[in-house]
Amino acid sequence: MASELLALLLAFLLITIHLLTKTRNPSNRLPPGSLGIPIIGQSLGLLWAMRTNTGEQWINNKIKKFGPISKLTLFGNPTVFLTGPVANKFIFSSTDSLALQQPQSMCRIIGRRNILELIGKDHKRVRGAISYFLKPEALRKYVFKIDQEIRHHLRTNWSDHNQVKILPSMKSLTFNVICSTIFGIERGAREILVQDFAKMMTGMWSVPVNLPFTNFNQSLKASSRIRKELTKVIEEKRRALKLGERSSDEDLITYLLSLGSDNGETLTEEEILDNAVLLMVAGHDTTAIVLTFLVRHLANDPITYAKILNEHEEIAKIKAPEEALTWDDLLKMKFTWRVAQEIMRTIPPVFGGFRRVIKDVEFGGYLIPKGWQVFWNASVTHMDESIFKEPEKFDPSRFEKQSEIPPYCFIAFGAGPRICPGYEFAKAETLVAVHYMVTRFKWSLCCKDNTFVRDPNPSPKQGLPVSIEVKASL
Repeated sequence: MASELLALLLAFLLITIHLLTKTRNPSNRLPPGSLGIPIIGQSLGLLWAMRTNTGEQWINNKIKKFGPISKLTLFGNPTVFLTGPVANKFIFSSTDSLALQQPQSMCRIIGRRNILELIGKDHKRVRGAISYFLKPEALRKYVFKIDQEIRHHLRTNWSDHNQVKILPSMKSLTFNVICSTIFGIERGAREILVQDFAKMMTGMWSVPVNLPFTNFNQSLKASSRIRKELTKVIEEKRRALKLGERSSDEDLITYLLSLGSDNGETLTEEEILDNAVLLMVAGHDTTAIVLTFLVRHLANDPITYAKILNEHEEIAKIKAPEEALTWDDLLKMKFTWRVAQEIMRTIPPVFGGFRRVIKDVEFGGYLIPKGWQVFWNASVTHMDESIFKEPEKFDPSRFEKQSEIPPYCFIAFGAGPRICPGYEFAKAETLVAVHYMVTRFKWSLCCKDNTFVRDPNPSPKQGLPVSIEVKASL
């Protein structure tokens, strides 16, 4: 009897140990899904879906198969895909367990000391410096520079042309605005950067295998050349600051160089350089895409076009012909910005993004291990009919009352404590560009094919060629 009781107790103990071990085994607590082939995983499938404009379908198929939480491998890292407002809040607010991260390919191309990679005090220090320059109070005085660059671009590239390809045009426009306001680089000196910048962008989302003739390899080489040129710019601005030939608020680079070490704000040379490259990428591509799809939409929506035109004509009436727009003028462009927001809701400029897991964390009952990455997607919540009624319908009035949009549901610029610091800059650039496009030009689409691909950002077929008619001089 005693031996039977001892055997029973031993069996009970073994079962308990087994259950505890099973419960604590990370592999049994991971989300459903497959990691696939190491390093590559599902990267090629996602990239192909984006380039065939079926990225949203690819995401929705994954949700149907595994639910709103699943694991996979993307761009060299084991990844957990999360979706929905609750997941968005977790992703954009969990600064203690999640850090900003982009694919390894982007990190290696841009540099490891940019704000998308930094954590803790370093992130706070660098983000604080950049955010100060980009906040509305500081941006007010840069509206004039933005105005002058946009007028120059439209005068040079639109006024004497019967046809314009909008996406390349808008990329050139935003690149020049960035060079002027962020870097303080004069027009003649920018040409060195233009071609290398285009090459650098091609490998941002790619498998990070550095083999000759791959997009990743070409992007790395282009990034190296850009960094050399920007290093020259930084050295020249540092010299000018020491000689008193420049003020600290002329552009972002000069401002970052002028920060003192007495209050712990100083940025290293690497941090200034890496974040300069990041801002060049972030400030160039997304705004160009918003403007491109806004032009496309207005060509097909005469009612919205008429409302925007009326808003801008009212502003133009009180301006002298050569008078630049001001910050106060931008505050009057409320309907225009609602249209831009609806463009970003229906066609997010950024397909998704990543966070790096800096310590084991649980979400939805699953374990997300340290060292993995979290992947989020914007279109899932943007097109959720429980959040946005009739999500397929283009309706700028959704944004009349921002308070009625639930938190973490519109994430074109991210959300929470790490919302994009360039939000106000992008808004100002968009509004100034729209003002001069609608008041000085008319356009119609040359290409009736309204489809687009993602590579990785949305790009209309043929660059969206339009016929141009000049209404008034710039």
